[in-house]
Amino acid sequence: MPPQAELPETGPPGTGLRRRVAALAGHTGDVDAARDALDDESPAVRATALGALSRLDALNREDWRAAARDGAPEVRARAAELSVSRSEPEVAVLIGLLSDRSAQVVEAACFALGEIGTGAEAAVAALSAVAVEHREPLLREAAVAALGAIGDPGGLGAILHATSDKPAVRRRAVIALAPFAGEAVDAALERALEDRDWQVRQAAEDLTGRGS
Repeated sequence: MPPQAELPETGPPGTGLRRRVAALAGHTGDVDAARDALDDESPAVRATALGALSRLDALNREDWRAAARDGAPEVRARAAELSVSRSEPEVAVLIGLLSDRSAQVVEAACFALGEIGTGAEAAVAALSAVAVEHREPLLREAAVAALGAIGDPGGLGAILHATSDKPAVRRRAVIALAPFAGEAVDAALERALEDRDWQVRQAAEDLTGRGS
């Protein structure tokens, strides 16, 4: 039998071992061990414990909400990612995480809201604000991707705005236009076909079927 891959040691001595114990709990059905690890001093162990509980379908609302308020960004981000697999995702909490001070958390919250696919007005409005106003291009791109995945008409304005952003954001915005139609969408795609960035042009060609 090949040796089991070890989790990297991150944090004080012993952290790697405790992470392995938490991860193993998710594969052996040991809910108590996984939940005990939620109180570990190491954020890496707490994040691993969240994944273990999710795997066991034992990540309850109290566990998840506490993780979403955790002082460590990697735990808050892990909570956002895992919300996708919950039967009743906490959309309001995810919207709050869009204002988190950590880019890692904001990106995870954008991803989660896009995957959940809710067309809730508040979610679309919050994602639109990130897409238009956030100082980090990566997070504007993540918000645009989420708006495209949701496909709610309320997010179209922010997506169209993003077609004039930096190249990576413009490319994502073109892809995000796929669920939409109308004159404004057609005009944006026409501009994208002439974009100075080849990836933006390629995305527009793929969407319109008008290859060069």
